[in-house]
Amino acid sequence: MRKVNYLNNKDILKEIHKSKGTFCSYVDTEEHSQYDIILASVEKINVRTIAEAKRNKAKRLQTQQFDLAKSQGQKVKLAEFEIDYRKISKQELIFRIMTYEHIPDEPGRKKNPKTEADKKVRLNFPPFMHYKFNENDELICVGKSHWQGGMENGYFSKDHGKATNKLAMMWMKLCDRYGTRGNVRGYTYNDEMRGQAILQLAQIGLQFDESKSNNPFAYYTAAVTNSFVRVINIEKRNQNIRDDILEMNNMNPSYTRQAQGDWENQQKREAELGKNT
Repeated sequence: MRKVNYLNNKDILKEIHKSKGTFCSYVDTEEHSQYDIILASVEKINVRTIAEAKRNKAKRLQTQQFDLAKSQGQKVKLAEFEIDYRKISKQELIFRIMTYEHIPDEPGRKKNPKTEADKKVRLNFPPFMHYKFNENDELICVGKSHWQGGMENGYFSKDHGKATNKLAMMWMKLCDRYGTRGNVRGYTYNDEMRGQAILQLAQIGLQFDESKSNNPFAYYTAAVTNSFVRVINIEKRNQNIRDDILEMNNMNPSYTRQAQGDWENQQKREAELGKNT
């Protein structure tokens, strides 16, 4: 049978971008929401990063035209849509700058703040601002995350957006597929593990930082694994407490505890026989 790719990084990144966009405000949403490069500060914008942004934009436009042609049933090759990045002017580029400049302070949120994020309001994903060059080659701000209204007369807001329905379905699909793995599907509390994993993704799903990685699938899988393991450890600890209470009252513990006791007794007998021989 042909393998079906039920989730891929390209689709996940697209939905993450759309979801974060609901928390943002742009001068022109259609023109300024799609960034071409992610940088740590405005000072990082130079000849080298501008050239890199041009190459990124050319590659993205090439892929978009190729996907559009394929969706229309045309038999084409990606190379047919190649775009010369040198023909792209720097005024067409959008720079995403990771910054807390527009985020208000929250004194006392952490006793010993170590980073700038510890001093600011807690957010659901790293904040950023979008910049572009105007006709006079001056950098202007054209977008802000966690913002409503204009760039100059708007205000901070972190609750007006939401994850897209498609991204939420991806989270649920990932948790459901993970729950069918051979090492976890036999647990009676499998549904609880999946529910906890979905809750975890809802909390940290948008915290994925595109400036550090382009593999959200691995990021999400690690979070789901941690959620499943956490529930398993909690259930095992609760089971041990129940078995201890049953043994204290001269009652039979769970079959797991009984089997463990039989195995330990067998190991002791074998060790004693080994010493005698």
